Amino acid sequence: MWYVIQVRTGMEEAIRQQCESVIEKQILENCFIPYCEQMKKYQGEWHKEKKILFPGYVFLVSGDQEQLYQDLKKVIGLTKLIGTGREVVPLAEDEVDFLLEFGKEEQIVAMSEGIIEDDRIVVTSGPLKGHEGMIRKVDRHKRRAYLEVEMFGRKIETWVGLEIVAKAATQRKSKEKIQ
Repeated sequence: MWYVIQVRTGMEEAIRQQCESVIEKQILENCFIPYCEQMKKYQGEWHKEKKILFPGYVFLVSGDQEQLYQDLKKVIGLTKLIGTGREVVPLAEDEVDFLLEFGKEEQIVAMSEGIIEDDRIVVTSGPLKGHEGMIRKVDRHKRRAYLEVEMFGRKIETWVGLEIVAKAATQRKSKEKIQ
């Protein structure tokens, strides 16, 4: 099962390393932070960089929910477990599927590429292809697509890299009235 812990933003990597050292390997199958690729321009050139997809969250994979809960008490800096208070609740299957589809095994969401046709965004390649409905806004200058994702039992806003390579206006034939 996949679980999520909430941590102070900026402390994700330190908490991930702490979890891996404090929690035994047979309890903690995997501990990761999903990233996404982004393009940043500095020194006059565009550079591909990674940023945390969900700031303030660390993901854990474990088959032993009760022992994981006990071992997480040893982690310093943990804000809270995402759950119902006293019980750790695993991520829903569709949330796990989303993370696996977008980030693949290495949990890095690659840059997507698309075009604008009329006023619609059509993603031609990358993880956003076929998921244009998730896009709430596009910033062409910063090469980002802002998304609204159902995660952790609520709607989370995040952004991923999207390069718009062309803007096309299709010709619409006007109907002539026959008199």
